[in-house]
Amino acid sequence: MTVHLFGIRHHGPGCARSLKQALAQLQPDVILLEGPPEADALLALTDSPEMQPPVAVLVYVPAMPQHAVYYPFAEFSPEWQALRHGREHGVPTRFIDLPQAIRMAQDITVDGKDAASSPEIADDDAEPPAEPAAENDDNQPGAEESNTINRSGDALAWLAHAAGFPDSESWWDHLVEQRQDSLDLFAAIEEMMTMARNELQSDLSPREAQREAHMRQMIRAASKEGCERIAVVCGAWHVPALRNMPSAKHDADLLKNLPKAKVEATWTPWTYGRLAFESGYGAGVQAPGWYHHLWKTPAKASLAWITDAAHLLRKHDLDASSAHVIETLRLAESLTALRDRSRAGLGEILEAMQSVMFSDSDAPLQLIRRELLINDRLGTIPADAPMLPLPHDVKQSQKRLRMPVRADHTELELDVRQEAHLEKSIFLHRLGLLDIPWGRNQAVRGKSGSFHEAWVLQWEPEFELKLIEANVWGATVDTACNGKLCHQAQQAQQLPELTSLVERMLKADARTAIPVVMERMQALAAGTHDAALLLAAIPSLAGVLRYGSSRKTDTGSVAQVLDGLVARACVALPLAASGINADAARDLLGKVIAVDAALRLLQQEPYQALWQEALERCTTQPGVHALMAGRAVRILTEQGHWPVVRTAQTFSLACSNPINPLATAEWLEGFLSGSGMLLVMNDTLWQILNDWLASVPETAFMELLPLLRRTFATFDAPERRQLAQRAAGAGTLTRRSATMSVCNHERAALLLPTLKLIFGITATEQPSATDLENAQHE
Repeated sequence: MTVHLFGIRHHGPGCARSLKQALAQLQPDVILLEGPPEADALLALTDSPEMQPPVAVLVYVPAMPQHAVYYPFAEFSPEWQALRHGREHGVPTRFIDLPQAIRMAQDITVDGKDAASSPEIADDDAEPPAEPAAENDDNQPGAEESNTINRSGDALAWLAHAAGFPDSESWWDHLVEQRQDSLDLFAAIEEMMTMARNELQSDLSPREAQREAHMRQMIRAASKEGCERIAVVCGAWHVPALRNMPSAKHDADLLKNLPKAKVEATWTPWTYGRLAFESGYGAGVQAPGWYHHLWKTPAKASLAWITDAAHLLRKHDLDASSAHVIETLRLAESLTALRDRSRAGLGEILEAMQSVMFSDSDAPLQLIRRELLINDRLGTIPADAPMLPLPHDVKQSQKRLRMPVRADHTELELDVRQEAHLEKSIFLHRLGLLDIPWGRNQAVRGKSGSFHEAWVLQWEPEFELKLIEANVWGATVDTACNGKLCHQAQQAQQLPELTSLVERMLKADARTAIPVVMERMQALAAGTHDAALLLAAIPSLAGVLRYGSSRKTDTGSVAQVLDGLVARACVALPLAASGINADAARDLLGKVIAVDAALRLLQQEPYQALWQEALERCTTQPGVHALMAGRAVRILTEQGHWPVVRTAQTFSLACSNPINPLATAEWLEGFLSGSGMLLVMNDTLWQILNDWLASVPETAFMELLPLLRRTFATFDAPERRQLAQRAAGAGTLTRRSATMSVCNHERAALLLPTLKLIFGITATEQPSATDLENAQHE
């Protein structure tokens, strides 16, 4: 009996090609793969022509489907090529890793509490290379385990640096993935990993020790079955542990009395995007699309990839000629020779493309990275594969809620005060968060209140694929929604980006995600001093608080975050409004208007007090832009915090700037923008504005006219009409007064008897000079 150990890197085309050649030469009696034994029954489906990678094995606990783990495979994954070899040559093939039934049983209860909340992607062996560090699959590694893996990553990074590479990813790519004649590759990998493990001299975590013990037990079982040539395909890190076996009793003791959970397994389509490092997959690769080229066209990978890049650029109307392709290939090969490497890698190709095709622009490279480096293709699985848990849960929910799937438009009116309607609303909002817009929310007409919702339902065929893709976040709609929200919250870098999720989160009743999102929001808010970002975050949170009653959601944590945001924003606003240009002031003005509307909606006295204090400082602090000062006065007047007399005084003062009429116009824009009702209803403010306009010189007026026109254009049509009538009436009154200043007193005296009757003046009373003057005007 001979055991042949093939230490591989997950999703490496060089390893896959070398392994395929080695298996063809070895002709093993059995192939043992690192992977979940629960998936052995699924291997027969790999014969189906409908099975096209990238795909993944999904193992989950049916009773608690949020406990799940994925094992992805690409066409260039060594494990996939081993599976194909076994099926094509009739070689028994099985998985030998520690069963997920044991691993999930250990993780479901930790100190009596549920330990897992969302499915993970298995990356037990992210080495080599080990960037990012390895295991963080369905179990969460302890400190000891994480330290061990990180130290192995450090060793590989040191080897890469010694070889002249910037990181272990590019080093491993040149050393292994681009090789074509590498039957001796696995001996070199074993020697390297043996050295790395000896140098580290670290004790394995209990989980890692159990995994390697189970693999050794499976090797012993294959030997007892009479297999002479045993091929073991595993992560390179485990090869030394499987080569130097301890006693069978030692391994049996490690695996004795371990708990087990009931689990099920199925296949699911996968994408290249989720094989990339940036997706959070620890055993991922930097550029799955590049590795796809290395697998498909190993001899001409550089040329094929550059040609595809040129086709992509032309498709987007960017310059990419045949000459560009030739020069890029030449420069990449020259860089390879200068660096004393065997063939051009991705780094050399990208540098050459930047120099030849893009110059100083980064936009084309971003396009190439999205479309070619990641190349987010979706795999397919046979129709007879077991149904995934998330699509199954959606179908069950549709049946339970009596929401049949139809291809045509269906209108749905909901009143979320009713329990059944609320469940439907939550279900539709959750699907929307998973990018499955089965229902589109429409504006409600003729009804008021946040408890009314109008939806238009239409099921699209591509929603089935989106459900499969969304299965990565959880096995039920609830857990998937919470899992995706938690991920998005952790990735958010700006407050507005995060607050946009909050309202959707509460409408979807994603209660598990609330602490995570709120904690992340607190962290971002504490480190944010930009008033614009703080102000932009407030309206969404204020809108969320409306749903506390009608949707029966707990908004206490949202209120706590809003308390801090309002306080910080009010402190920062006066300073942010000072010393800024007109464009920045207009941007800030929009945020101030939105925050004012949101705080009025809440009607909470502490918020109003802080807000009014901040606005008062904007009216008195030197250097505040006139646009912002005008709006501050407007808000303080509308809220009744300032009496009309004080507003009129400030208004008059703002209109008494003969040196800089533009500042007055900007102040007026801030004060009047959006509504002219104050001018319609208040004679004093109207007269001040009228007098200022009359005093502006003609040359200055022509300069101010566009700004004034823009301000008055924001008024409603009835307001503009009333102001126009008032302006016309003021002109008529002035002309009449001028005409009546010269009048016929004899003719006016004829009116006195009638006026005495109107005003109730007795015959003995004599009209004074003032009475006569008033009579003239009457």
